[in-house]
Amino acid sequence: MTFPERNHLPDSVPAGVSAPQRSAAVWFGDRFGVGLPRGLRERADAMSWESFVAAYGRSAGPVRLGHWQCTDADRGAARLGPQARNFRAVIAVGDHISTATAAAGGPVAALTAMLHERGITVEIVKFHQMRSGGQTATFVQGSNGIRTEWAMGWSDDPTQSALRAVIACANRLLVIE
Repeated sequence: MTFPERNHLPDSVPAGVSAPQRSAAVWFGDRFGVGLPRGLRERADAMSWESFVAAYGRSAGPVRLGHWQCTDADRGAARLGPQARNFRAVIAVGDHISTATAAAGGPVAALTAMLHERGITVEIVKFHQMRSGGQTATFVQGSNGIRTEWAMGWSDDPTQSALRAVIACANRLLVIE
């Protein structure tokens, strides 16, 4: 199983614009037409897009997500209302790679449950997802019970964007002291 080396984040800045001319907050606002989530705006004002992506979208760290699948996606709607779905993933923590399963109401809940089973606590405190030009940016603020950290995920698929944000958050919570 191979694991992505990067979170497939966007180009650092639009063509023809050098990094010193634009803060991350301005770049994101221009691209998405909305501001970054409160709590990130002030930090992003003082950072270039490259440094913002390196800090909040980093995939470097002990936790990596490989294959992800909803194993019962073809199941029809139940008469009794929303039901948990079953998810399967390949997760690497350091050098240990294993398959994980969870039943949950959605992919983010399933991934956080899978991480918890591996001793990695990530409680999602805030969740923001924005789309622009076929791309989705997801921002999560997660807590491990001791502190909170923001993280970002980026993809053309909203689910993958959210999963990448959760993994980035787990790594920030594990690595940042």
